[in-house]
Amino acid sequence: MARPTVHDIAREAGVSLATVDRVLNGRPRVREQSVKAVQTAVEKLGYVRDVSAANLAKRREYRFAFVIPDNTSQFVETIRNALAEATRAPGPDRMSIETILAPVDDPNATARQLVQLASAQYQGVAIMCPESPQVRDAVTRLKQAGLVVVTMISDLPSSARDQFVGVDNVAAGRTAGALMGRFLNNALGKVLVISGSLASRDNIERRFGFDSILAQSFPTIEVLPTVESRNDNHRLISIVRQMVTTHRDIVGIYALGNGNAAILDVLRATDTIRNATVIMHELTPVTRAALEEGEVDVVIMQNVGHIIRSSIRILRSHIDKTELVEAQETIRIEIVMRENLINS
Repeated sequence: MARPTVHDIAREAGVSLATVDRVLNGRPRVREQSVKAVQTAVEKLGYVRDVSAANLAKRREYRFAFVIPDNTSQFVETIRNALAEATRAPGPDRMSIETILAPVDDPNATARQLVQLASAQYQGVAIMCPESPQVRDAVTRLKQAGLVVVTMISDLPSSARDQFVGVDNVAAGRTAGALMGRFLNNALGKVLVISGSLASRDNIERRFGFDSILAQSFPTIEVLPTVESRNDNHRLISIVRQMVTTHRDIVGIYALGNGNAAILDVLRATDTIRNATVIMHELTPVTRAALEEGEVDVVIMQNVGHIIRSSIRILRSHIDKTELVEAQETIRIEIVMRENLINS
């Protein structure tokens, strides 16, 4: 049986093609009776709208902005590479993606950048930045301007954003806690937890998950208070060196994110790396090399390419008012060890 067309809908509903077009695209000035007639015909005929074909016919172009931290971390570099790859990828739709770098520790400047996007002809924005009142207010401004907003990697759940794209960070922290407990196997000593910034919700949620599983399943393990570098590598090196010098009985290191290269340098310099179980987040050239050398035991990662592609699909879906395949947009936690590194 041939696939139903808009001509079939118009004939079945007893209305013009122009009326069908207005109803399918949610345009105003259509009588309620005509709307119901078109909707009934769509359901009866099993019509499925081909959004890509419609966009191609109208020469429609999607314009998206991706706002990511302005720093030199290798993880951010993988995000930028994934964005560049997505921009180059061929597809049936016209799409432009602009990468906007936001100051890491200046919420006022980040908020100003976001607000400026409201009048810059973008249809959707994907954001990766720390949570703050200023950023939440800026997201509200974007929504009021009619833009679709998704958050990536680290969520802004109290904002007006449409959807979050990334792993469940509490579950990622629980995974790290379970692995740390099993690796240590009741060894006496302390675990040091290192954060780039506790203003980032992903870091907070990972620490919460880590603590909850250790308290529940490995109560004999002593976890030291989180040390925070505030995304400053010089500060990071200083405080990690101080902690491992002060606490000679550290048997585990859990890095919540950012600064992995500097952390590894300190652990090597103090010889801590030989005697501690080390768990980090995100597979980068630095953490991959450390896995290969046996310096890092586990890397918990999320597929950055999947996150970027999913963000694009979700932005388009909200704009086009089409349904998403939930399983396709689920970002899964991946556990990488030296033994399975070749396939990662």
